[in-house]
Amino acid sequence: MFYSLRNRLFIIFTILLTVPFLVLSILIPAWFSSVIEDQTKDSTVEMMEQFSIYINSVTSQAEDLGKQVLVNQATQDWLHAESDSAVSSDERMLIKNQLKMQLSSMMINNTNGMDISVFLNDGTGTWGDSPNLSETDWYKAFSKDEKRWISHHQDPYQLHQAMREMEVNSYLIPLFDMQMLDLSGIIKVSFPASLLETALGKIKLGDNGRVYLLDEDGKNVLSGKVETPASVLNDSFGNIERTNQSNGLIETAYKGRDYLVFFQKLKIGNWTLFSEITTSELFAEIDRLQKKLFFFSGVIFLLTILASYVLSSNIVRPLGKLTNAMKFVENGDLEGARSFMPTIKSYNHEVGYAIKVFDHTVEKLNELIKTEYEANLRRKDAEYKALLLQINPHFLNNTLEVIGSLALQNKQKEVLDVSIFLGRMMRYSLNTKTDIVRLGEELAYIRDFIEIVKLRYDGAVSFIIEEDPAAASFPICKFIIQPLVENAVKYSLIQKAEAEILIRTEWKDNELTILIEDDGIGMSKEMASKLLAEEKESETVLDSGGSSIGLRNVIGRLKLFCGSRFSISIQSEEGAGTSIALCIKGNEGDIHDEGYIGGR
Repeated sequence: MFYSLRNRLFIIFTILLTVPFLVLSILIPAWFSSVIEDQTKDSTVEMMEQFSIYINSVTSQAEDLGKQVLVNQATQDWLHAESDSAVSSDERMLIKNQLKMQLSSMMINNTNGMDISVFLNDGTGTWGDSPNLSETDWYKAFSKDEKRWISHHQDPYQLHQAMREMEVNSYLIPLFDMQMLDLSGIIKVSFPASLLETALGKIKLGDNGRVYLLDEDGKNVLSGKVETPASVLNDSFGNIERTNQSNGLIETAYKGRDYLVFFQKLKIGNWTLFSEITTSELFAEIDRLQKKLFFFSGVIFLLTILASYVLSSNIVRPLGKLTNAMKFVENGDLEGARSFMPTIKSYNHEVGYAIKVFDHTVEKLNELIKTEYEANLRRKDAEYKALLLQINPHFLNNTLEVIGSLALQNKQKEVLDVSIFLGRMMRYSLNTKTDIVRLGEELAYIRDFIEIVKLRYDGAVSFIIEEDPAAASFPICKFIIQPLVENAVKYSLIQKAEAEILIRTEWKDNELTILIEDDGIGMSKEMASKLLAEEKESETVLDSGGSSIGLRNVIGRLKLFCGSRFSISIQSEEGAGTSIALCIKGNEGDIHDEGYIGGR
């Protein structure tokens, strides 16, 4: 039932329609995922590098401003005036105003809106005094941890009112006397945190990716909360610290979710540009696409079932009845087939035409069988049996000689082995149900025969069998290989102590090739040509006289069995060996004939 046409059509439609869709449902999302992941990696790394360049430019300006303020003469004059009690208050005010003018000029010329403040250790500042300077977080970080770059904070002691109300990041540089090198205070260059936040916002990691600028403790340098799970953050920073690369990708997992973490180490303040996204967020659209493809695969599967049913009603059902009629013909009941044909409803298409032709063929076949066909079959069968009988006595004689020789040498084990091999071969030979077997069965028979030959010649003959599995089911007549192998052994050992025989089968381009090759004495070109000429001229080769009875026998039987589909080629060189190739073109069903039952 599995091999019925209806099931085959269903399987074919399923394979052609449903399976490709299912495969595409898997391959396309996987391919898209790979492409998106690669593009995400490339674009993210590129944007992070651009941000790195931008932040370097901003921070470099801040560093330059700080250094300019430190070496500026107005700054040094103010530092000396504040520390010298001999300087009057009016002179101090004048010097401080000069410093303010210098700082204002520097801030005006800066394009990033940076603000500069200068503080003495006691809290005295250019834009206002800060008595609690030593208690501020940014000053503690500078004095204790020597941090030069400060994360986001608010600073009320700046020139511009707008800067006092917004989050800023700052660069700190020690203030000291250029002559005495005494640490006297601090220079603070601040810039709006929004500068970096705006640039950071341009880094896109999928639709839901998160991007942060973090310090060495994993805290956000800019405003906002870090939403990345602490476990992912700690694992990632541990890997970042252990690697020597300045940027890269880290893959980690947390609570069953896979995370892609990109990082870019910055030279400023040990800051790290950190971005992460889960694979489920990155491939959300791909997952939705895959679900849609699976849905369409299910719809196509249902349509396949419907199409198979329609085809079975219009095509398969008439063909099924036609098959039943063919069974009558197969059993030789042509009259039964003719009486069954009217029950088949034919349609005006190719199937209907095939039914009408079959009906006409059955009628004509019935007439032929009653006249000439039966007589021809009997004659051909008689010729075939006569040729087949030439093989068995020769084979039995050789085998019995082997057993007798081994028995004389008291080699009981070898006698037992030969008897087993002979038993298998006799079982194969005595199967009279059919003279047609599969090539694989014939090769199994040859392997038993080879074992006997090896014992007979005490290992002087070696065999190489190269069997093409694709040709194993090809139907051939019995005993077409053994005579050629016997001849190969015989003529290989005439002048040599050892011989090597090659047996090869090959199924290619709808043609079976059986090759028997030896390294024996070979034959002349004239002899090879004569054999080929006799093969073309004779019809049955019942005349087996001469020295090539085995070859003539094989050729005759194959001509009876295969007709024009059979051809032979002989390649031989005297003293070098002979190669005989039997070629049989295949008929439809030779390789995959499910109804064939072998004869072994």
